[in-house]
Amino acid sequence: MPRLPASVVGDAFTSEHARETLTDLVEIGNRMAGQEGETEGAAVVEAAFEDAGLGAVDTVEFDIPGWWRGHSSLSVEGRGDWSADHHVIALPGTPAGDVEAPVVDLGHGMPAAIGDEVEGRIAMARSDVAANDRWVHRMEKYASAAEHGAVAFVFRNHVPGNLPPTGEVGYHDRPGPIPAVGVSKELGARLARYAEEDATVGLSVDCRNEPATSVNTHAVLGPETDEEVLVTAHVDAHDIAEGAEDNGVGTALLPEIGRLLGAVEDDLDTRVRFVAFGSEEIGLYGAYHHATTGEAPIKAVMNVDGAGSSRDPRVRTHGFEGLEAAFSAAADRFDAPLRVNEDVVPHADSWAFVERGIPAVTVGSVREGSGRGWGHTHADTLDKLDPRDLRALAAIYAESVLELADADREFPTRDPAEIREALTDGYVRELKVGGRWHFDDLE
Repeated sequence: MPRLPASVVGDAFTSEHARETLTDLVEIGNRMAGQEGETEGAAVVEAAFEDAGLGAVDTVEFDIPGWWRGHSSLSVEGRGDWSADHHVIALPGTPAGDVEAPVVDLGHGMPAAIGDEVEGRIAMARSDVAANDRWVHRMEKYASAAEHGAVAFVFRNHVPGNLPPTGEVGYHDRPGPIPAVGVSKELGARLARYAEEDATVGLSVDCRNEPATSVNTHAVLGPETDEEVLVTAHVDAHDIAEGAEDNGVGTALLPEIGRLLGAVEDDLDTRVRFVAFGSEEIGLYGAYHHATTGEAPIKAVMNVDGAGSSRDPRVRTHGFEGLEAAFSAAADRFDAPLRVNEDVVPHADSWAFVERGIPAVTVGSVREGSGRGWGHTHADTLDKLDPRDLRALAAIYAESVLELADADREFPTRDPAEIREALTDGYVRELKVGGRWHFDDLE
């Protein structure tokens, strides 16, 4: 049986609070980091924290390198031109520029297979990977292409429906080294045919890279203890979408988890701090800000990102001892299958803590198929989410926070050098190209 009382579990499985918060978030529209919608999203979270009865609700501002989308287009002489948003869009962090060069189709764009064939050319890579290959992030493909002399990068969606994917390519070294765009699966297939003919592609990207301000939103629950358990998510989303799943669901779950735990606040052994981070999508800026300025020692971090595709929980532990057992205990009490991944991966807000050796996980829900699905496209919308999944996840993750806060559970820290050694060469390349290689300062 769950540690949460039956009355709280029943409340969780009938609650509309998370759905209402999520609806308020998607109604904003553009929640791009550093722009007005992100600030409005933070205000939605602030109000939800207060409604949930959490304490010390506050916001913290910090500076970021902002980016504003302009118009992008792609053309092939004698074959046509494409400039509609359902065909081609700039990737955040890209520099502006005009390029004319042959296009080379890299297929899935596995970094080990990218070589001198891209030099002086426009490199195109798919957004998925082949069966049984390790998952390769967009940034790793972009970094590999740039390192081998590509003059531009085209990110080709594998999901049909005229949905060009977006995603950051500059991170902490904005703008990135070469212009980059996302194109739909359909346009990508056309370009792959033209690549076989060694066709020359014209690519034009207009955008602005200028300073901006982002915001983190805080609230607390539980006893006054020296250390804290962090429960986090990111409120920002890409400007082309509602950002319902990425990461409206995670953000909406924060106040709901807090509301449920408020009913058993006296059972918390450790203070719990809820933080809705800003600017995750462009380089984890909100998480880095808290990791470097937060005063209380951190016992563990539970970051909610990638939830909402099902009610079956998923956790990435980065190999920290004791975390899998805590989440397994919580999931088992709800008879929920738990998918666990222990690889060290430098994505999601948990990474700002993992690289410092602080025990941190990213939790979400199990997704079938490869890649983000609707995420990072125009199709990441509220209608694709089942409210029953939100309720189940809220209950399971509230139970998980009870486990993380338990005085009898310990989660040893790790030496940053050990974290560094666990990274694959591709992730090392990605972090260095994106200006997020911090281990020289941490070790």
